[in-house]
Amino acid sequence: MDINKIKKSGKLAIANALVEIEQNPFHKKTLLLLSQAYKSENGYILGITGPPGVGKSSLIKNLINHYRNKQKTVSVVAVDPSSKKTGGALLGDRIRLESNPDDKGLFIRSMAAKDKLGGLASITLSSVFLLNAIFDFTIIETVGVGQSETDIANIADTVLFCVQPGSGDSLQFMKAGIVEIPDIIAITKSDLGEVATNTFNDISNSLEFSVLEDKKKVPIINISSKEKKNIGNLIKLIDQHKTDNSSKIIKEKKKLKKSIFWLEESVKEQFGINGIKKLKEIRITKNSPFMQYLDLIK
Repeated sequence: MDINKIKKSGKLAIANALVEIEQNPFHKKTLLLLSQAYKSENGYILGITGPPGVGKSSLIKNLINHYRNKQKTVSVVAVDPSSKKTGGALLGDRIRLESNPDDKGLFIRSMAAKDKLGGLASITLSSVFLLNAIFDFTIIETVGVGQSETDIANIADTVLFCVQPGSGDSLQFMKAGIVEIPDIIAITKSDLGEVATNTFNDISNSLEFSVLEDKKKVPIINISSKEKKNIGNLIKLIDQHKTDNSSKIIKEKKKLKKSIFWLEESVKEQFGINGIKKLKEIRITKNSPFMQYLDLIK
């Protein structure tokens, strides 16, 4: 598999490469492809998280339309919850997003979370490394957000946390870990009126009492995908966060964070927590975390 051939060959080649990553995630050929993608990485990753039913898919439809109208290529990775009994998942995001199959600049992939507790499928990061090398924007829609489901912060360049008015999510947001992950907070379904205003105030108060690193200021915005209210302003916030983090130093820092996360998760998956303990401290070599994995398992 070659990253340049995949780029030129289009959607079918991309889909086949993702299947190969899923079926043989640690095969040398897969790791070589991921290393190519890692070194040619040029896109931007937007993570969208929030509880089921909050309106993530409706929002993503609006974002897709905006960026495609701007001639930006977009890929979407939608992670769906899995059945504890069968391990299966509905994978209905491609239906909800109503994508155009003839649009060569848009690619949507659904994944089952399986037994992964972090809100992401175990192959999500590998898939995102590949898609990020091919598309201008890669949007990740997570299973949801809870006390243990904050892995999206280790993958995305910008994390958008969606809150539904009147759902009690503002209290959930105050729990340890969750308050630290978003770069932008969107109160969805703001067409509900006063209840949306109350939720906005609750979240604002939650942030006032939280302790964020570097006294980070998180913008909060009321939006409505149904009425397309403030979607343009939300996109401005996303683009501004992208611009604010466009320096080479910040990009390298985020890339290192993704690399360490991939390597840690891969070693845990293959060898368990004891494997991480034996490593003591993970340092990413100049090669890539994917080829470094082969050195670790020798």
